[in-house]
Amino acid sequence: MKRLLAAVSAIAILATGPVAAQSVDRVAINGIIDQGLNHSEVMQTAAHLTDRIGGRMTNSPAMRETERWTQEQFRNWGLSNVRTEGFDFGRGWSMARSSARMTSPRALDLRAIPVAWTPGTDGNVSGEVILAPMANAGDLAKWRGKLAGKIVMISAPTAATDPTEPAFRRWTDAELAERSGYVQPNNNPAAAERSVQTSARDDFPLRLDAFLLEEGALGWVRMSYRDGGLVHGAGYTHLVGRTPKLPGMEIAAEDYRRLARLTLGETPPTIEIMSEVQFHDEDTNAYNVLADIPGSDRSGEYVMAGAHFDSWVAADGAVDNAAGTAVVMEAARILKTLGVRPKRTIRFALWNGEEQGLYGSLAYVDRHLATRAPLSDPELANLPNGRTWRARWPIQPREGYSDLVAYFNLDNGSGRIRGINAEGNVAAVPVLEAWLAPFASMGATTVSLRPSGGTDHVYMQTVGVPGFQFIQDPLDYSSRLHHSSLDSYDHLKPEDLRQAAVVLASLLLSAANSDEPLPRMPLPTRPTPSDPFAFQGAN
Repeated sequence: MKRLLAAVSAIAILATGPVAAQSVDRVAINGIIDQGLNHSEVMQTAAHLTDRIGGRMTNSPAMRETERWTQEQFRNWGLSNVRTEGFDFGRGWSMARSSARMTSPRALDLRAIPVAWTPGTDGNVSGEVILAPMANAGDLAKWRGKLAGKIVMISAPTAATDPTEPAFRRWTDAELAERSGYVQPNNNPAAAERSVQTSARDDFPLRLDAFLLEEGALGWVRMSYRDGGLVHGAGYTHLVGRTPKLPGMEIAAEDYRRLARLTLGETPPTIEIMSEVQFHDEDTNAYNVLADIPGSDRSGEYVMAGAHFDSWVAADGAVDNAAGTAVVMEAARILKTLGVRPKRTIRFALWNGEEQGLYGSLAYVDRHLATRAPLSDPELANLPNGRTWRARWPIQPREGYSDLVAYFNLDNGSGRIRGINAEGNVAAVPVLEAWLAPFASMGATTVSLRPSGGTDHVYMQTVGVPGFQFIQDPLDYSSRLHHSSLDSYDHLKPEDLRQAAVVLASLLLSAANSDEPLPRMPLPTRPTPSDPFAFQGAN
């Protein structure tokens, strides 16, 4: 009997623990499933962002239209406090048209795109090409006196790659299981400080531009980093006062290698490039878009979902990241249509400037959640915030630090949600598992302790705010679509996006109505080295 009573007592204790406290309202989820699967508007939203607006480069006219239209949609759906928050970004840039062709030894159109934030050609520019690979400042001197009147091929050609695995795939159960292991952090404070020092000197694109200009080059071209005729055009010289003087273009890898082989002959090939671009300096601020479903209780506390709505412009920015944007907006529409009255406010964020360095989400963290102590070195203190963020201690929480109790990010393409990364937060795992449980039959089963990086939850994690990135089926996101000229509406998967919107809306509602906030990690402090005896130059 004593053993039975003890067992019953233990069960009672477990029943009042974190998992029970985070129960889900399955009747409400029924409504979310019905609205999200039978009355979805996620593909209409995605089509407007891609087919109608197209590539959404930060501070370009297309992005200004996106900022306007997304706010209009939130207001039409009845969300509250729809607004923008600005942050310093730099120049806008847009591309009107471009072309590239080889003119000798034969005529041939080349697959190419201007590199973002490089100037146009002011008409056609023709010249002989020279293969002069330059990857760092140490490479410049060897080409002095050899580049006048040339279009310079600055990339070292790499060998062609043939695919050995399918470009399109979904996670298997075994692969998902492998993602669940805990990954220890590898702290190297000395390397972090060296990285900041390197960032202060990281002006090679402008040094290369100045060198080519001084040498009399006509322009430069680089090789695409993917095969298959894909081009990307990413560039990062968007800050005011840091614009190159010479036009730059990216050429498809196969076309670039052909040109490189021809340079080995007696007569180098000639090419003709043309790019018509425009800079936009009317407003150097970029803007996040925010909208709320107000909470009825828990004054000041809120949960949040976010995705970045900027993109590159080689295509229409569909899987990166109109997909995530449309899912976040659809979750807002679903919840508002159902008339939910959550205890905590539910906030929806569309981040800007993600592609150039997570600018928008960092601006939100710095303004509303926590900041970091400034650096004493004036040169380093003037670097963009993101370049020095991780090296600055201590973290200084702001007044609203504890108000954000959970943030969910979507930025891994068009694949269905298969789970969520708990970012090492072992206390959050059973809660997230309980919230995901209703969607096991839809494929969302995995809560992984692994950290994930490269997108807009990152800076929240660096200050101890519970920010999480979903695990999604990879499809062909990394293999061929990410940032590439193939990233169009055609590669969005409607069934996957509908599932993602339903899962996201449900987790937001569960987080907003839970009796207790999602467990937090401790406020981060300056870490000690993982290997205190490592030679400082080794890593």
